[in-house]
Amino acid sequence: MKSLIYDPYLDTLGGGERYCLTVAECLLKKGWQVDLFWDSNVEIKRAIERFNLKIRQIGLVGKRPTKLSLWEKFKLERHYDLIFWLSDGSIPFLWGKKNILHFQVPFITIKPRTYWQEIWLKIKLRRIKAVVCNSQFTKQIIDRQLGVGSLVLYPPVDVEKFALGKKKKENIILAVGRFEETMQAKKQDILIKAFRKMVDGGLKGWRLVLVGGSLANPRENKFLQRLKQLAAGYPIDFAVNAPFEQLQDYYRQAKIFWHAAGYGVDEKKQPYKVEHFGMTAVEAMAAGCVPVVIDKGGLREIVRRGVGERWRSVTELIEKTEQLIKSPARWRHYSSAAIKKSRDFSKQKFCWKLEQIIK
Repeated sequence: MKSLIYDPYLDTLGGGERYCLTVAECLLKKGWQVDLFWDSNVEIKRAIERFNLKIRQIGLVGKRPTKLSLWEKFKLERHYDLIFWLSDGSIPFLWGKKNILHFQVPFITIKPRTYWQEIWLKIKLRRIKAVVCNSQFTKQIIDRQLGVGSLVLYPPVDVEKFALGKKKKENIILAVGRFEETMQAKKQDILIKAFRKMVDGGLKGWRLVLVGGSLANPRENKFLQRLKQLAAGYPIDFAVNAPFEQLQDYYRQAKIFWHAAGYGVDEKKQPYKVEHFGMTAVEAMAAGCVPVVIDKGGLREIVRRGVGERWRSVTELIEKTEQLIKSPARWRHYSSAAIKKSRDFSKQKFCWKLEQIIK
């Protein structure tokens, strides 16, 4: 059985790229031939190191679909039993025997505006077996935009890889996210300012650790350099482009996990600027970190009552974090519940549900 996967953002290696490449891993384990609609294996090598994926058998088409005519694309795709396509907000013609269209982003600009646009959309959708979203948050918007009943396939987290193990918990607050001022900024500056207030207010013996990737050379990343200037003089550490093993260690050592993507954003008007799911929160939970995350987007589906805390203001973030610091018993209860909840998003469940969707 032959499958083809396309992710237009593969060179960024974010959560969506881990999602699509885990689809590849699941299929490879089931004996599928898996090809990537891409022209370079550099990203594959980086993904194997960063995400710890077993995808060395993946093949490359050697081209990107944007470089092909519709006829060339048809001739190539018709030989595949399955196509898994990550949408960039557009709806493509797909020519595989089974086609799955995936949305990581709750786009609000894809709804047809004219009668003929609606007809054209319906023609394209007839070629698609299933529309799949990464969360209920994304699903409700995509369904409304396209007039479909999409399926939710939560992103995969290899929770066993983040299990606590023999590492001893330390007084560390951890945040994980790219150091980029992108459409979905992780707002590390907000977290640094909150931690500074805590230290200025008397907090001692705790560190804030910021882990994330930088597409540009870290020395040339202006946003990262501003963050470092903001953190100067405080117990705040940076781990830029950290390998997977180092990320594992930080999860296992940290007691609390912070997340601020979407702070200051109206999620009804700009849903694409908040966290659509939140894989890093699940990774942290699997390692026994108690999540204290912003009360927006897909994070609500992960951090339920009794598992962690959600916040809407910096004051609330500080207060709820300090409550956990001052109550070890409360922290232990949340930590145990977080580990249990993380298993709902395991890679095994992801692969199983993917197989059901394909069947």
